Amino acid sequence: MAATVSYDDVEVGTELPAATFPVTRATLVRYAGASGDFNPIHWNEKFAKEVGLPDVIAHGMFTMAEAIRVVTDWVGDPAAVVDYGVRFTKPVVVPNDDAGAVVEVSAKVAAKLDDEARQVRVDLTAVCDGQKVLGMARAVVALA
Repeated sequence: MAATVSYDDVEVGTELPAATFPVTRATLVRYAGASGDFNPIHWNEKFAKEVGLPDVIAHGMFTMAEAIRVVTDWVGDPAAVVDYGVRFTKPVVVPNDDAGAVVEVSAKVAAKLDDEARQVRVDLTAVCDGQKVLGMARAVVALA
C-alpha cells in the first residue's frame, strides 16, 4: 500500500476530513484485551474514583490511536506516518451508559517539511466534551 495523497496537491492549511470516535466501556475492555493494559482506572469505576479520577477513563494510547486514524484514512496508508507524538492533556472520561464518550478529531497540514522526501506535518486536535484531550498532537507524513 502507498500514500494516495500527492505532495504536490497539498498546501499548508489543507484540512483533513474530521471524524468522531465513540468510546464505551465495552470499547475499553476490548482495548485492554488487545493491548494487555488492564489498569483498573480503565474499567473499575470504584477504583478510578478512589485514585481521584472523575470516573473510568480511556487508555491514553487508545485515544492517541483513534486520533491518528484521521491521518491514515486521509493518506490511505498507515505506513506513510513516519513520526507521531502527542501530549495527554485531559483524560477521556467514559461514563457507564449506552452513550459513553465521543472523541472529535480534526486535522490540517501545518507545514511542508521536505520537498525531496515529500513530507508534511499534520497537526491534530482531539476534543471530548468540549475539552482538548491531546496537546501537541503532530504527525509527519510521507506523501506520494
